[in-house]
Amino acid sequence: MDEARRTSRLLSWFNQRGWAKVTVATPYVWLLLFFLVPFVIVVAMSVATRTPTAPPFGYGGENPVINWENYQRLFTDTLYIRAYFSSIVNAGIATVFCLLIGYPMALGLTRVGKRWRNVLLMLVILPFWTSFLLRVYAWMGLMGSNSWFNRLLTSWWNALVPESMELRAIQMMNTDFAVVLVMVYSYLPFMILPLFANLEKLDPALDEAAMDLGSRPFQVFWDVTLPQSWPGIVAGGLLVFIPASGELIIPTLVGNAGQPMIGRVISDEFSAARDWPMASAVAVALLMLLVVPIMVYTYLEGRASREAEARERGRP
Repeated sequence: MDEARRTSRLLSWFNQRGWAKVTVATPYVWLLLFFLVPFVIVVAMSVATRTPTAPPFGYGGENPVINWENYQRLFTDTLYIRAYFSSIVNAGIATVFCLLIGYPMALGLTRVGKRWRNVLLMLVILPFWTSFLLRVYAWMGLMGSNSWFNRLLTSWWNALVPESMELRAIQMMNTDFAVVLVMVYSYLPFMILPLFANLEKLDPALDEAAMDLGSRPFQVFWDVTLPQSWPGIVAGGLLVFIPASGELIIPTLVGNAGQPMIGRVISDEFSAARDWPMASAVAVALLMLLVVPIMVYTYLEGRASREAEARERGRP
């Protein structure tokens, strides 16, 4: 009888509080298992020494317990400096173009009827139904020297710039242009969806009030809509910029092998060179390069929000 009573109390407590604690603890457990633990392993490998054994790294003995040589090479070897620079520049350009293309599309989605809105949203996510690799191969076919797309652009160029030397084909493959173009196509939905979620929450009465007060449409957008959409811009920018910075498949297939992005460098260090400590150091540096600015921005944004709330409470 006592055992049944204890079981009943335990079930009652779990129904009242247990599910809430499990719900709160689940994301923390997920981050612990799939982010923190792998990150600690990668950091540990980054300070190891490359060895011909399996696994190809070691600590202690003839090797130093902590080897900082891998991190020193990041600042002295031009290969890594150029790879970081190329990755940041290409990812930044792709993010800007995704914003320029995605913002009008997201704003347009908020202005159409619900029936058409659902259809257009489905068209935005429709590319995800196709393999990412197949989509990149499709762009490789379009940018080839003998493709109809290339011939069309070449004919336009020769017609627009007749005084220049006539081109037979535009060199698009194995260039930064190809990398940025395919990244914009691939990551554009990641910019549109957060912007749409943010813009949909805005009160249209604010725009109407600004227009009633004499503001022109562009001024209404610049003074009312754009400032309120900054959270969506930041979220979409991060969703595009972070994966684009470490992109591997796109630069490998359509990029210039002589100017690799950092994802290609990490892959080559792990597989071809079998220098796991150096590859880990490159990955850790890339993560710090991306995470630290985000943490600083989050801190400053939170402090500004708290100061604004304090000023609001201090008003009579």
